[in-house]
Amino acid sequence: MTFKELQRCISNDTYSSLLGAKHNLSKGLLDTYSNAPVLFKDTAFIDFLGLPQKYTEKKLRMGLVQHMKQFILELGKDFLFVDQEYTLEVGASVFKADLLFFHRGLQALVAVELKRRKFHPKDLGQLEFYLEALDRDVKRTNENPSIGIILCPEADKTVVEYAMSRSMSPTMVAEYKRQLIPKEKMQMLLQEYCDLVKIKKGGDDD
Repeated sequence: MTFKELQRCISNDTYSSLLGAKHNLSKGLLDTYSNAPVLFKDTAFIDFLGLPQKYTEKKLRMGLVQHMKQFILELGKDFLFVDQEYTLEVGASVFKADLLFFHRGLQALVAVELKRRKFHPKDLGQLEFYLEALDRDVKRTNENPSIGIILCPEADKTVVEYAMSRSMSPTMVAEYKRQLIPKEKMQMLLQEYCDLVKIKKGGDDD
């Protein structure tokens, strides 16, 4: 890891995102992909887009596509971008998944649905429908079940936990933040990180 990458990890509180309680992951995701809590982050910082207070989901999607390299770094390792507004034909109807990726490590398609508002349980039904279409019509026989991520600016943890508790599809809810955490909090996190390193080093010397 380079110094710049470490600095950003501290700035966006990466370690808390990875180690926090995973109530935002469905039972289906945890059962199918036991290492999902380590591979998928709870929060993505998209400060590189410079989004204003008011924006549309289209502007958000187009911005992420234009800055795909930075966005993939926020998502995690092994993500390969497939397409935006990926067309799914079901019966006589046409649907479009906002962003479609392939995860090399999990060998699975990953559909990302973007929201510019707070998470609502109905969002999960839409995503699960897309995953069913991907698994039936797009997924190859050597690939694992498709994964779905709802990316929204805010999510009530209790509502998310209720929604995830009975979902047998591999799904999760993650938040995106338009700005990095304040400098004061960054300094506090850096101090906590240094203290943990000291404790670990002291334990190794015993």
